[in-house]
Amino acid sequence: MPNALAFNARRRHPGSALPITPGASSTIRSDIIRGLGHERANISPKYFYDLPGSELFERITRLPEYYLTRTESAIMAAHGAEIARCLGIGRTVIELGAGSCEKARRLCRLIRPARFVAVDIAAEYLHMAAAGFRAACPDLEVRPVVADLTTDLAMPEDLPRAGRVVFYPGSSIGNFDPPQAAAILSRVRDLLDDDGALLIGVDLVKDADVLEAAYNDAAGVTAAFNLNILSHVNHLIASDFDLGQWRHRAFFNPAQSRVEMHLEAITGVAVRWPGGSRKFLAGESIHTEHSYKFRVEDFLAFLAGIGLHRIALWTDPRHWFAVVLAGP
Repeated sequence: MPNALAFNARRRHPGSALPITPGASSTIRSDIIRGLGHERANISPKYFYDLPGSELFERITRLPEYYLTRTESAIMAAHGAEIARCLGIGRTVIELGAGSCEKARRLCRLIRPARFVAVDIAAEYLHMAAAGFRAACPDLEVRPVVADLTTDLAMPEDLPRAGRVVFYPGSSIGNFDPPQAAAILSRVRDLLDDDGALLIGVDLVKDADVLEAAYNDAAGVTAAFNLNILSHVNHLIASDFDLGQWRHRAFFNPAQSRVEMHLEAITGVAVRWPGGSRKFLAGESIHTEHSYKFRVEDFLAFLAGIGLHRIALWTDPRHWFAVVLAGP
């Protein structure tokens, strides 16, 4: 059941493009090279999502260790009718980090929107997913928007502002440091009129063994996903990463309340790209992703800080995950 705070929805019935494509822009090249040059090297997780990376991530969501997707889906199935009553019909659904758009299909069956906007950084995969969505829902207007959530969330100028629902499932907001997450959700708030809403999934703090297993699956799919970012970077900046010289590491950092993913050099290695290079010692790592885990009260305070006060919240019986509906 939702918590005691009720979402008093006001119902109405009736990007900025950054494609990850061959020949990366100077902005992308500079971003990657700057991260590799830091004392503690990093690569932004947005570069996971070339076509192979997007396909690997879809495989991750079906792994037995990866509880997030199935737990969120179970919450949506159990409370979908109530979510639909809160939202009403005829809205515009905007999914951030849309990927395969499968989660949005289930939401759209619940609330029968007037249109669906799929936002993702992986252009090729996004357009494939949007085509599949159109085929499955021929009466629904489907619009893909290729965009980087960290820089802009501009919607098409002709997209109605009234009745928007921004859908951000999967606890993807946890991939950003708190200031960056606040900036992204502030841009989300700017997309909404007073009748708008944010429907967001958040992963909750739980036993470290459960968390670490989800990012170290026995089949090695997450390791392949993590290593694939080096292939993508080679493509984007013409670097010479050898994937065989690196290994996947993931662990829970309790001080930061986040799971971290790294790529660790197996031996000393020099990596080169046009105009630069970096030497890594054996055991030195590149930080590729973190995934913050939230406490409910902290996340609701976080939403209130950006002007989203009307709240309804649903969790699974183990309180591993939460689906939050928030409005201005």
